[in-house]
Amino acid sequence: MKDKAIHAAIEAATWAPSVHNTQPWTFGVFGDEISLRADVERKLPVSDPSARELIISCGAALYTLRTAVRAAGYEPVVRILPDLDRPSLLATVRLGDSVTPDETVTMLAGEIKRRRTHRGGFTNLPVPDRVIERLVQQAAAEKVRLAQIRSPEGVDVLVALTQAAQSVQRRDRTFDLEVIRWSRPPGSSRRDGVPADAYPRKAVCRFPQRDYAHGHDWGANTDQSMATSTGIVTIMTTPGDSREEWIATGQALQRVLLHASAYGVSAAFHTQALEMHQLREFLRHELCSGDYPQMIMRLGVVFDDSRGVRRSLTEVLD
Repeated sequence: MKDKAIHAAIEAATWAPSVHNTQPWTFGVFGDEISLRADVERKLPVSDPSARELIISCGAALYTLRTAVRAAGYEPVVRILPDLDRPSLLATVRLGDSVTPDETVTMLAGEIKRRRTHRGGFTNLPVPDRVIERLVQQAAAEKVRLAQIRSPEGVDVLVALTQAAQSVQRRDRTFDLEVIRWSRPPGSSRRDGVPADAYPRKAVCRFPQRDYAHGHDWGANTDQSMATSTGIVTIMTTPGDSREEWIATGQALQRVLLHASAYGVSAAFHTQALEMHQLREFLRHELCSGDYPQMIMRLGVVFDDSRGVRRSLTEVLD
């Protein structure tokens, strides 16, 4: 029974969100313990030299592991960075005592494969305040702050910084090549990267989107892809900027995303400004009260029926 639960948990973890859908993780199994490792060959050396975004992605996979193990009827016993001599080993999850999963765990497990990253505008359907409050609480449970940017001026600042970062990155050929590496043309059989139907063909939102089409006429061109609302703008922050806090950010991110998905709320990410040290520092001091911004995220309602792609279990399991 434990073998079945372990393999189901790892398969579920592959559906965690990751920057450019790089899926930068591998897993190992020893007895009733799962190890989660960073796949440094999938690191973004230009935009993510510190591996901050890679580790946040792996943190999201860790929370997914925790959820799937508990949904399978076992208490997940987690160790973060268990061996400092093995820096790529980010966490281990051991199947502990038998437990009965509650309704919330069962609900979250059901959202793991349904959740999708959105890359356009949202519909004008509102997200209730009580839902945002609930998501703030979920992030706090992982010791991460999720703050809504309520003032129009604050949103304007984030739009401007995202646009500035996007413009600078577009002028840098090395940034462009890195995005191209993880862009999938129409009809591609690859099981990673960003599919050509996963973003709108034309810009429909104030926040700029990565040019995954890199000059081609790719992208979705449906009524849904033309939704134009910015949605609710949020920032995830942590008091420090350590590897432990990056992992915590990833866990909080996936915890928030799965709860949001259960409410019918989707998320769009914008990391351009966070990939440039000067802009990130500006955000930290001017909008985040000295805390470190880890994720800029828009939340809203969209009827997304896109198909997710993930690598097979044999590709990620040692």
